[in-house]
Amino acid sequence: MLTPVLSDGWDAEQSWTLASYEERGGYQALRKALATDPDDVIAAVKESGLRGRGGAGFPTGMKWGFIPQDNPNPKYLVVNADESEPGTCKDTPLMMADPHTLIEGVIISSYAIRAHHAFIYVRGEILHVVRRLQRAVQEAYLAGHLGKDVHGSGYDLDLVVHAGAGAYICGEETALLDSLEGRRGQPRLRPPFPAVAGLYASPTVINNVESIASVPSIVANGADWFASMGTEKSKGMVLYSLSGHVRHPGQFEAPLGITLRELVDLAGGIRTGHELKFWTPGGSSTPILTAEHLDVPLDYEAVGAAGSMLGTRALQVFDDTVCVVRAVLRWTEFYKHESCGKCTPCREGTWWLVQTLARLERGEGSEADLDLLLDTCDNILGRSFCALGDGATSPITSAIQHFREEFLDHLRHGGCPFDPAASTAFAPAGASA
Repeated sequence: MLTPVLSDGWDAEQSWTLASYEERGGYQALRKALATDPDDVIAAVKESGLRGRGGAGFPTGMKWGFIPQDNPNPKYLVVNADESEPGTCKDTPLMMADPHTLIEGVIISSYAIRAHHAFIYVRGEILHVVRRLQRAVQEAYLAGHLGKDVHGSGYDLDLVVHAGAGAYICGEETALLDSLEGRRGQPRLRPPFPAVAGLYASPTVINNVESIASVPSIVANGADWFASMGTEKSKGMVLYSLSGHVRHPGQFEAPLGITLRELVDLAGGIRTGHELKFWTPGGSSTPILTAEHLDVPLDYEAVGAAGSMLGTRALQVFDDTVCVVRAVLRWTEFYKHESCGKCTPCREGTWWLVQTLARLERGEGSEADLDLLLDTCDNILGRSFCALGDGATSPITSAIQHFREEFLDHLRHGGCPFDPAASTAFAPAGASA
């Protein structure tokens, strides 16, 4: 059930060092790639079926193929390590435990798209990761994996670890580029797309940490090996971040298509005496699902058909002690705070969503506020400048869809029925008194 590939060496002694990584076969895939034509590397990644591990699931090899090689400008590779989605915690442990997997992936990927400069954009608050990456990059330079004439191949590559200032919006790829160029991180109008005019108005590939870290294993073991895992349209293995009300939360590396029921079993089950109430398949910006979705295969297509998105595979599990209204309010407060303010629907809309949700959570307002929430979400969805606005609406609309009675219970009760200080005589809808 579990397929440790990216996480295979996490338990090795000093796994983050170059010596430990090379002892496990590290940088052999790089030597193999350098002896191959760059176009063949791109073709192998395409054939493997690797899709972006940052949320959208766009085919990685296809994204690389969009780079116009006849463009005289330099080509750039940018790794998006600005992991900021509430509940998402897969890239940070990967970079901490095995940074050289990412660095080897960066070198191979840069070689494939013919880039001679690469950047890893890391969330600034995770200073321990920044330092570990910087040391790993230094080790790679000293060993000849980076710099001039890498392993005598004639290929040159410089890699920079850049610490961001800590803004969720910089996880949006064009806002990340603006931040990397020294400007305020705000999304850009597209087109032009980054593949044509990205960093410094030059052709740029932007990929998630896990996407790039998967490349060495594809080169080393072959596209067919990678494609043998997962489902028909969602290939390979991924890191699932299981957090919340399970006995043993953590990272679980498994093929795409595993179910939450299987992952919860691996995590020791829901905490004693409680039942699953709701969960997120891909972080707080994906529509929430309920216990009836426990057996939905966790791949891009099946989760989409269930009415949500696989996203970053941040599986936040909430049991029956949690107030869904309060949880959604906390997430919405985050999106309101992190809105860059560039577009009116997101800047104003998230503010109104917080006001309305807070009123409902206090047991004030009326049932009409639910329609107001849905109407506000409808005016944000598809009308905001980037996906932040869309993501802010997802937990609200899905919560009302699945737990409308719980919202109304707040109004009937004059406050949150899950508040320990509130009257114990009241039982929320669906609960036994």
